[in-house]
Parts: sequence; structure tokens; C-alpha cells
Amino acid sequence: MTDPPVVPPWRLTRTLAVAGGLVLVGALWFCVGLTHRTPPVFGWLLLAVAVPVATATSWRAAAEGRTMWRYVSAGILLIGVAAVSNAYDYFVGKLEGQHISGRTAGIYIAGLLAMLVGLMRIPGARRSRIEWLRFGLDIATVIVTVLTFCWHLVYPRWHSWLSDSVAGAITILIVVAAGFICVFAFIKVAFTGTGLIDRRALHLLALTGAVGAGGGSLAPLIADKPYLNTAHVLLPTTSMFLCFAADRQLRATRAGRPVPRPITRRLSVMPYAAVLATGGLLLFSAMTHTADLVAIAAASVIVTVLVAGRQMVALRDNKLLLDDLDARQQELAHQAAHDVLTGLPNRAVLVREITAALAAGPAGVSVALIDLDDFKSINDDLGHAVGDALLISVADRIAAQLPADATVARLGGDEYALLLRDGDHVAILDAIAARLRLPVRAAGHELVVEASFGLAPARPGDTADELLRRADVAMYEAKGQGKGRQVAYTAAMDQRTAEQSRLAADLRIALDTEQLYLLYQPIVAIPSGELYGVEALVRWTHPERGPVGPAVFIPAAERTGLIVPLGAWILQEACEQAVRWLEELGDAAPRTVTVNVSARQLREAGFAGEVEAVLRRTGLPAYVLTVEVTETAVFDGGTALTELHAIAALGVNIALDDFGTGHSSLGLLRTCPADILKVDKSFVDDITEGGQNAVVVAALIGICDGLQLRAVAEGVETAEQAAELVRLGYRYAQGYHYARPLPAGQVAAYRPPDAAVRLTAA
Repeated sequence: MTDPPVVPPWRLTRTLAVAGGLVLVGALWFCVGLTHRTPPVFGWLLLAVAVPVATATSWRAAAEGRTMWRYVSAGILLIGVAAVSNAYDYFVGKLEGQHISGRTAGIYIAGLLAMLVGLMRIPGARRSRIEWLRFGLDIATVIVTVLTFCWHLVYPRWHSWLSDSVAGAITILIVVAAGFICVFAFIKVAFTGTGLIDRRALHLLALTGAVGAGGGSLAPLIADKPYLNTAHVLLPTTSMFLCFAADRQLRATRAGRPVPRPITRRLSVMPYAAVLATGGLLLFSAMTHTADLVAIAAASVIVTVLVAGRQMVALRDNKLLLDDLDARQQELAHQAAHDVLTGLPNRAVLVREITAALAAGPAGVSVALIDLDDFKSINDDLGHAVGDALLISVADRIAAQLPADATVARLGGDEYALLLRDGDHVAILDAIAARLRLPVRAAGHELVVEASFGLAPARPGDTADELLRRADVAMYEAKGQGKGRQVAYTAAMDQRTAEQSRLAADLRIALDTEQLYLLYQPIVAIPSGELYGVEALVRWTHPERGPVGPAVFIPAAERTGLIVPLGAWILQEACEQAVRWLEELGDAAPRTVTVNVSARQLREAGFAGEVEAVLRRTGLPAYVLTVEVTETAVFDGGTALTELHAIAALGVNIALDDFGTGHSSLGLLRTCPADILKVDKSFVDDITEGGQNAVVVAALIGICDGLQLRAVAEGVETAEQAAELVRLGYRYAQGYHYARPLPAGQVAAYRPPDAAVRLTAA
């Protein structure tokens, strides 16, 4: 909770000094009047000074933006006018003592009502129905108690006042009204919020009302001294307290917005204090045999009944609170054991279930992990709301396919775990996979889900953590084999996993210690074999293992996420080298430098911005760079395709690699901003023997010509393959027939092979 602002300490200003001085003089003069007859004019002159001082001070508080103080200021001003009218009644109207005219009473009541309206404008706290009932009982208790004491004070003079007809009735009305203002101010302080009104200022305001009401009720005590009027001392006193209250509000406002403090439990003693007060008054009346004994006894009974009712409400409220607490504890216990999104058990529950199952015997027990393929792209492309809806639907589908004795839990993200006890576990996973492949509607989107499954059968001596670990190893093995696979754990997987982990750690070091380097394989124009461009290929010489092939370390980089920093390093190095070739070789420099980009890199939002930043840092023209991606990286669209369009917008060439070997679709050539189509080596290998591969290669060159794409044949290893490609219409190729990957320094020395020269001559 924010601490309330520090209000500056009290400072005796000129206004407060004048107000206090008026109270002191008025009190002394009033005390003298109790024993000696004094001229009344002096008392009325004190009022002429005290009321304007209080009015001006409260108006300054209103000027700080607190509307309530405007009503208070108007109220005290009206009371001051009523005091003038009261003086007129005394000197001109010859109304002695506490008697006043109807005019004066009306002005007094108008002033009190103005103050009441101001108090009503103080915002209260929000309450429940039971809180409002308890609040109402508290108010009724306080009002009955205050009215009882007012009655006891007024009753001895009741008949004499009523005998004065209108004047007496008016006096009683004003005393009751002042008492009501006092009670209402007390209630606002004790039982409601204070909003923007400083709490201490409201305390002082309540004290102002208490002094006014209490003093008014003492009027009968000086009925035999007509030259005295309680207003002579009460109005200066109330004006002083009002000045202090307004001054406190001014200092609190200037220090900063006050923070209302919460209602504390100590306020609950007020009803019991009321019972004690009325009970004490009843005892006093019984001992002194006052005439209003019956009325006080009735009031005591009413207060007791009200407090008893409040106690019953409090007991009911406490029961509701206990019931709510119990329900909350149950909810927290459920949340501690279940996933908030799907409602499935969490890892802690699953571990307990696996431990119990293993304790009963590992036979027939297996743990399976299920991880959704490409879920991150759904979150990135369609938003987390769609992703969450999909996770809920997947959880429902998995649970629907499980036998009664199985347990499904969500471990986090898009990963689920199963505890399978009996039955054909492989068949169960097959049924789940088949159900997941059915289109699912998630937040208005029709989605098709693939998942990778890892299965780990239990063995004697296994623990829950060990089973989960082996299932995790098997699941990552399934992911490495492609989408929608199911793999059971074998011991050999641990060896591969450990090897990949060590390899990834070494690769991280290699990135920082210049163990990596690039080779460049020429891309040539055919039939001449002249250098057209190069493709950058990363190589690694390990300080202990020696050369490590990309087929070994690239999968480790993909699994661990190191492919992202590795790809960034390759892009930077290749672009820097391309700039050096342009500066050194001029027109003889490779016209394009191709860099392979992984699907993981493309799924990183902002990758196009990284490409743009590298081009800007190195100064390489965008048209020299070619970004090569596999068709599987962009087949599903999403972030990868968005980033690819952004890269193409920079002026960078886009090459689609391995076309025809994966999810090939001619529609992909319309959605993907490809400039170059690379025909896979698997089609080129048998091109000279005719058959289906030759038909595919021929069809692809026709597609490229029709779509104005540049076709590049990969893996050309013989002169015969090159000749057949030329015959079919291909104009670009790469492969060992022309050159193996070269160091950057040897690219300038590249020369076409003799076979290419002869083919050109032919």
C-alpha cells in the first residue's frame, strides 16, 4: 500500500491565533456572566469577528478543489447571519434567554442543512449487502444513544419551553438538528471512507458539530440568566475548530492527495460503548428517580436489541467469511495441483501418480510425452488467445482417447505427459495422434495439429523423474525425425543426446574462438561453366576432434537453438566477404552470394530487420545477396513467410531449395516470393537414364520459365548430366563437376572444367 503523503506540522498562523484568542476571550466573558450580570453586547460582538474568520478559512479550503468545503463555508456564513438575527431578536424583539424568532431559526437550520449537504458529498466506501446492514445497525445505535442523552438534557425544560409556544419548539428543533449534524459527522468519520477529504480534517469537523450540538443541549442550564446565550461561547469555539479543520485540509492538499485509510476492527467497539453509555444513564436515572426513567429504559432496550442484531449479523458475516475462506482454500489447493488453462493435473500430481504406479510394480507402466509441432508459429502468427484455445482443445482430445486408469497432465507450454498403466500403449498413442490430426476450431480459426510422441516403458528401479527424462529424450528424437512421429526410448538415444549436448557446448565455444570458417561453392552458368555466384557453406575444425561435418553439428545447433547465432555469424561473414570481392575483383566478382537460412531463424520475428542491419553495416548491395530457404520452412506460412516477404522487399533474392522433396505444392510458388528454384540432387542423379526423375527435371524447367524463375540444378557431378541439363533448357548449375567448395581466396582463381568448355564449343 502506498504511504500517505506527509502533511506539514502544525503552524500557528495569524488566522488560527485570532480564532483561538476569540475562544479564550469568549469563554472568560461567559464564565464571568455565570456569576455576575454582564452586558450582552460584548458577546454578540465576538460573533461578528469569529464567524467571518471561519468562513474565510473554509472558503480557502474550497478553493483547493474540495467541493464539500464550499458547503461548509456557506453553512458557517448562514449561521453567522443567524447569530446577527438572534442579536436582533434580543435587542429589538425583546426575546430573552435562548428563545429565538422563526426567522432566526430558519437561518440557523439553513446553515446546518448546508453543512449536512457538504458532509453527504463525502464519498463513502463500497459495501456488500451484509456490510450495509451492519452499517445501518451501527448508525441506528449511535443515533438512538445520542438522542437519548439529548432527551435527558432537554427533558427538564421541555414543558417550560413548550409553554413558550413557537420559540420553545424552535429551540428544541435547532438542538435536535445540531445533534443530528454531530452524529452524521461522527458516522462519516468512523464508518465510511473519506475520499479526497483529509481524515484528520474530518475529525476536527466532527468535533465542530459535537461542540455545537453539545453546547446547544446545555441551553436549559442557563435559562435563569436571560442576558447570556450559549452562542456567545459556542460559535467562537466551533469557528476555531472549523479553522483548524480547514487549515489541516489545506496543508494535506498541498502536500499531495491524501490516501484514505481502511476501516479498522477497533471501530466495532462503538456499539458496545453505546450499550454501556445508555446502561450507565439508565442506572443514574434509576438512582436519582428522574422523570424520564421510562424513556431512558426504553432507549436502553432499543440500543441493546440493535447491538444484539448487529452481533447476529456479524456472526452470519463471519460464517460467510469462513465458508468463503474454505472455498478459497479448496480453490488454491486445486490450482496448486492443476494447470490453470486446461484444468489438467500438473507435473507435481503426475510425479505422485507415477511414483505410486511404480511402487505397485513397473510392469505395464509407461510414460509418454506429447509436444505439438510448430506451436510457436501459431502463437506468433495468430496470437496467444488462439494458442490458448488450441491447447484447451488438444487437452480435451487427449483426455477423450485415454483409458480410465490413465493420467494426462500438462507440463507447460505445448507439452503434455501421459501415465499409461495397462493395454497397448502404442495403439493408445496412435489413436491420440489420429484424433489430433482432425481439424480443430480454435477462437475462430480452423487448425490442423501435428504432434511428436516420446514413449518410455518403465523398468525395475525406475523413478518418476527418470521415466520423464527418458520420455523427453524419445520425444526429441521423434522431433528430429520430422513432424507427427512416435518414437519409443532406447539406450542408444541417451548416447546421441549426450553427444549432441557436448557438441552444442563445443559449438558455442567455436562461435567465440574462430573455429568456424566458410567455404564457397561456385554456381556456374551453363554450358560455359563460367562463374556466376557462390553458395556459402559453414565448416568446423574442432581442436580435438578435427573436422566436424555440418551433417553432424547442424542438427545439434537446431535442437539447442544455437542455429540462430550461428546463422547470424554466417550471414555477417558472407556479406563482408562479398564486399571484399566487389572491391578487389570488380566485374569479375561473383554476381550473387547465397546464404542458407534455417526455419528456426525465419520463425524469429524481426529476422528481416537483422538482414537489413547486416546489409547496412557491410555496405553490400541487396541484389548481391541471395537468401536460400527450404520449402518446408515456409510451407506452413506464418511468421516465416512474413519475414521472407520483408526480406524480398529489401531487394534481396530468394532461393527455394530442395523443391520437390518435401511438401511440394505449386501454390507455394505463388505465395513464396521466390526468384530462384533449386532442383534437388536426388532428381539430377538419374537424369541421363530417363524415367520419372528426368520427367520431373524437365517439368521444373518449364515451370520456372513460365513463372520467370531462375532454375539452378544442384549436385551436378558428370559431364553427361551437365549436357542433359543444357538440352532440357537449364542455364545454371552447381556441383563437383564444376568445383568443390573453395576457400574465399581461391574463388578468384576458379576456371571452368574442360568438359564445360567442350560442351560450349559443341
